[in-house]
Amino acid sequence: MRDLRISVTDRCNFRCTYCMPKEVFGRGYDFLPKADILTFEEITRLTRIFAGLGVDKVRLTGGEPLLRRNLPRLVSLLNEVDGLSDLTLTTNGSRLVEEAAALRAAGLHRLTVSVDALDDVTFRAMNDVGFSVHRVLRGIEVARAAGFAPIKINMVVKRGVNEEEILPMARHFRGPEFILRFIEYMDVGNTNGWHMEDVVPAREIVERIAAELPLEPLAANYRGEVARRYRHRDGGGEIGIISSVSQPFCGDCTRARLSADGRLFTCLFASTGTDLRARLRAGASDAELTDLIRRVWHARSDRYSEIRTSATVSQPKAEMSLLGG
Repeated sequence: MRDLRISVTDRCNFRCTYCMPKEVFGRGYDFLPKADILTFEEITRLTRIFAGLGVDKVRLTGGEPLLRRNLPRLVSLLNEVDGLSDLTLTTNGSRLVEEAAALRAAGLHRLTVSVDALDDVTFRAMNDVGFSVHRVLRGIEVARAAGFAPIKINMVVKRGVNEEEILPMARHFRGPEFILRFIEYMDVGNTNGWHMEDVVPAREIVERIAAELPLEPLAANYRGEVARRYRHRDGGGEIGIISSVSQPFCGDCTRARLSADGRLFTCLFASTGTDLRARLRAGASDAELTDLIRRVWHARSDRYSEIRTSATVSQPKAEMSLLGG
């Protein structure tokens, strides 16, 4: 366990069709009440415990994490946790213009922004709330000016929806300022209507790019890195492919996930988690929480991506909006 993903809210201002489709997460959807969500102090305490168990990288997620009020304050608190070498955040970019400078000043090390298309019509259709890609690109520029570099860009690729954007994205986000990641469309949660034929496999993504922009493979930065890395042969920067569907990487997984309501999940595709919030609020000591987390981690047997079939797709899974990516 080296990497902790912390969801700070289950709410989002987008309704991306592969994550929070409007048909399910529409008006009147029952999001978590404020009392059920971990406070900043509770998140910080748990993070210290996870750091004591070997975690050195924390990623803040959601929902959309920048909808959580005063998030730079949490960044400041986490920046003081001993043992953390990397503190990063994944965002849809909608509030970066307003928040990037404060996040950087609070001590956020790195930033990942989700951009599923450069074509504005495609982008608006995918986020399903009519949000323009130009506003996200403006936020990325503001983040660069605030000192974030390189910025990671995530693109979820779905057959028949945005695969024609693969090359435009590779062209636009070339260079040392960015690291572009293409993500195979996954059956996360229960609501996105996933089918195998919707997946554009990693091999095809690489071939599409390499036909115009020659690539060469790079070694992983560390064991458990989820992306297969490539660089442009002319020195134009790095891309990566996250191939959970076509080339599973369960065996090297080092990631734990803490949901917005304080449950520990040991897999992105898990159906249930271990409630840490209840124990925390009932007065459990750090030693008791440490022992519980250690036992849960050592007992894990998750390998969903390796055993995925048409039958497993329909089994209940926690929604991505609750536990983050």
